[in-house]
Amino acid sequence: MTENKRTLASAAAAVAAALLLASCGGTGDGPSPEAADRGAAAFNGADVEFARMMIPHHRQAVEMSELAEARAGEDVRALAEEIEAAQGPEIDRMNGLLESWGEDTGAGDHAGMDGMLSQEQMAELERAGGGAFDTLFLELMVLHHEGAVAMAETELEEGADPEARELAQEIVDAQRSEIELMETMLGGAGGGDRDESSGSGEHGGH
Repeated sequence: MTENKRTLASAAAAVAAALLLASCGGTGDGPSPEAADRGAAAFNGADVEFARMMIPHHRQAVEMSELAEARAGEDVRALAEEIEAAQGPEIDRMNGLLESWGEDTGAGDHAGMDGMLSQEQMAELERAGGGAFDTLFLELMVLHHEGAVAMAETELEEGADPEARELAQEIVDAQRSEIELMETMLGGAGGGDRDESSGSGEHGGH
């Protein structure tokens, strides 16, 4: 009887140890299968589409802002610097998200995205200067921001990844505020210390 009791006790201890190991998620060398499943389900197609589309959208806003360095008046130039400073790091965040999901950035044609400037509009902005540049920059950037807000709102409605949704909300809040500012600047004739005689006044295509 004593030997049988020792055998039963050893078996019970082995079962208890196995249960404890299972409850702790394994050996500690990696996430449990349940945790891995949760990580795989943390993002969806809407998240991937949001990041892939917003990256080139942001890049164009940065390109527009870089044009302002030598062309814009003081107020518009300051706004452009803020846009560039905000959207550059956001591009890095979205690239990081795509990498964490095991997705590439995609290389499709993004010309049809909401608010994305055509080649003709970008060329017109490049040709403009002074007061004409300020007005055109503000008008086009309002449209550009409105497109970004629309894409971010879609992410908030359909996305699943918490970090992507957080970024989308930041984009909505920041760019709505900048839209209001730019519309106010347009109402006040633009950007300060400008040379009204330079640049093009043709604003077609938007």
